[in-house]
Amino acid sequence: MGEELLRIFPAERRAFWARAAASGEGLEEIRLRAGRPVTVLRKGREWFLDKDGRPVPFGPDCFLASEEELSELLNYLCRDSLYAFEDELRQGFVTVPGGHRVGIAGQVVLNGDGSIRTMKHIHSMNIRISHEIKGAADEVLPYVYRAGRLKNTLIVSPPGCGKTTLLRDLVRQISDGNKYAAGMCVGLVDERSEIAGAYLGQPQNDVGMRTDVLDACPKVLGMTLLLRSMSPRVIAVDELGGREDMEALCLASSCGCSLLATVHGEGLEDVGRKLGDSRLFGERLFELCIILGRREGRPALLRICDGEEIYASLAGNDHDIGGGVWAGGVVQAAVLQETFGGEAYAGNFRDADRRDPLRQGDSAGGLPACGRTRRGALSKLPAPDL
Repeated sequence: MGEELLRIFPAERRAFWARAAASGEGLEEIRLRAGRPVTVLRKGREWFLDKDGRPVPFGPDCFLASEEELSELLNYLCRDSLYAFEDELRQGFVTVPGGHRVGIAGQVVLNGDGSIRTMKHIHSMNIRISHEIKGAADEVLPYVYRAGRLKNTLIVSPPGCGKTTLLRDLVRQISDGNKYAAGMCVGLVDERSEIAGAYLGQPQNDVGMRTDVLDACPKVLGMTLLLRSMSPRVIAVDELGGREDMEALCLASSCGCSLLATVHGEGLEDVGRKLGDSRLFGERLFELCIILGRREGRPALLRICDGEEIYASLAGNDHDIGGGVWAGGVVQAAVLQETFGGEAYAGNFRDADRRDPLRQGDSAGGLPACGRTRRGALSKLPAPDL
């Protein structure tokens, strides 16, 4: 736990949390519930804390959070002015310096029209640790371009598999520029303050020099505002939720913007049901789909698909990405053999990867002479079962 994160706790409790962090890296969440044991999530594994802040298995030595501690922490986060943070409280979270987010649960106070006014008597808090990992998108970056043009890309993932971390680094690299294309102006609608991690409107995470952020703004409204005012070449949003979001994306696409988006789901069929549109690729709104999930209990990059064609089934290098260790990296024979059957497929992929590292060409549109070798190998693969 860095000094920046420790500062979100009142000074008299920092020694406790410093000890909680001293036992290892990979801290993902800290959960406090009134009258219940404090838990921490590290690399996908849950631990409890004793009275000194040291991680322990569940037992009689577990430290119980009190209502007073939760109240003191919330007041400290809101700088003793809950009224000033009422807009965030009604959304169920408070964003703190460093891009970390503190979710809250308690008694909801409603307005006369049934909308949420604020929340009081807070009895649960979930401190989600922001993981800004530069380079998290390196393995997928070659696939999101075609001859220097950014494809409309959808990231599909269950919760906790690193989709926001991946999206954040894609936005940064697209904004700053990379070896596949020059930098472009990106309009980022950060409805939940998770991507840029803005604090008082100022992004705490590096989302690129050409990125304009609308923080805590509903996606549909935010996309419209950006199109009217900022002339983005790319629109990026997190966690699509329904047909209205899709209609706003269609509008952005018709205005010439490339699209980056994420959605919770287990695959394209699941996503189609959620968004009310099972023809995401048939209508060509999204040209590329990156599917994240879990392999052997760990977050993993499972597939990269262009329409009905699969580009790769990836596993290998360990990257700490968001919800834990993310299996990305080069294509491996064992994974391909398990997925498609037969060493021949794995051999073709391995040979194509070795001779065609750019896959999609460079920013000038050039494609290596051996570029069609990879396409030939891919053409032998059966259609993926999504």
